[in-house]
Amino acid sequence: MLKRPRKRYLLLALCLAWLLAPEWPQVPVQGASSKDWHPKSFWFEPWGRSGVHKGIDIFARTGTPVVASSYGLVLLRGEIAMGGKVLVVLGPKWRLHYFAHLDSHSAWPGQPVLPGSLLGTVGDSGNARGKPPHLHYSIVSLLPYFWRADGSSQGWKKMFYLDPSQLIESRSD
Repeated sequence: MLKRPRKRYLLLALCLAWLLAPEWPQVPVQGASSKDWHPKSFWFEPWGRSGVHKGIDIFARTGTPVVASSYGLVLLRGEIAMGGKVLVVLGPKWRLHYFAHLDSHSAWPGQPVLPGSLLGTVGDSGNARGKPPHLHYSIVSLLPYFWRADGSSQGWKKMFYLDPSQLIESRSD
């Protein structure tokens, strides 16, 4: 009977450790800097069918390597209508790093990644077809930041979406 509580404590300790783990995010497009995205594109509206742009678009040539911005675990590799070829990585602090409009995938679900690990290449898949190639990069917190919600359009979603440019900008130049 003592084994069961120990397992619970171990699981709780692992969850807490992942929440408190340090994060040193980097720009997820090889060779890119803050000059390669518009600083005010996060939460820009109106933005197509989604209404609000919940990430940043990092522009680069087709085929430019897309790398892990932090360490984590690849959760999803697939293709969806708006995002095209996408990857989702669970990073520290229980944050999902979403990479969309890829030209190709190089990582698989269940694969652990380190910062700089190759995930794929920049493209124009999904609703970016016919537009300049870029990586749409979003960071979504699984834990809500309640104080960030406001009365703006889709303002309640601000609890979950973080501005990637604020996290990676200081490390990009």
